[in-house]
Amino acid sequence: MSSKIVIELFYDVVSPYSWLGFEVMCRYRNVWNIDLKLRPAFLGGIMKGAGNKPPGLVPNKFLYMTKDLNRLAQYFNVPIQPPSDPFEAMFDKDRGDKQVECVSRELWRRIWSQDKDITKPESLTEVNIKLHAGLSNRDIEEALALATSDKIKEKLKKATEEALGHGSFGFPVILCHVNGGKEMFFGSDRFELMAHYVYFPPCPPGGGRCSLFKSKVNGRVVEGILCAVLCLN
Repeated sequence: MSSKIVIELFYDVVSPYSWLGFEVMCRYRNVWNIDLKLRPAFLGGIMKGAGNKPPGLVPNKFLYMTKDLNRLAQYFNVPIQPPSDPFEAMFDKDRGDKQVECVSRELWRRIWSQDKDITKPESLTEVNIKLHAGLSNRDIEEALALATSDKIKEKLKKATEEALGHGSFGFPVILCHVNGGKEMFFGSDRFELMAHYVYFPPCPPGGGRCSLFKSKVNGRVVEGILCAVLCLN
């Protein structure tokens, strides 16, 4: 039996394009026989480190993004509904693997489908109740405390610096480990090219029969929470 190909997904829940990439990779990881590694990171740090500009600073790009997300939401069957202030949600606020996957999806759903503010501490409690994630009150308290700890800040910084080191200038970034080498793919529209590169069979964008778990951000705190949940496992 051949070993699974390792693929790392660098993302931030403030990024709607990351949500699209996340759902596609989660849908087809078994079909493609991959070992998917979720790598929460800090989009603000990527933009600054790469010298990139947020969409809100480029008016035409911002207008296009709104239309583009509507089209992609239908194409990939992901319930994206931009929040009342997308720029604020993405950049203006400081902000076991299975648990991280579920929590990430729910945070995306709250930001990009329901326009809810997840910067408040009680948000993780609400996510836990909805997902029946099995986190005790003590686990939640520990995760919230860890989210702003030096340990988690360092872990988040490391993931962000790794993404920059691979050439990232935004999210999502998909890093394929193939034949001893690494190949980076940026964005949520490179799946066919990625499949060609690593010899995956094509899959329908909407997921077909695959199960879809329909899923205002303090980036550092929220991504810190995801890292903290990882640390609890």
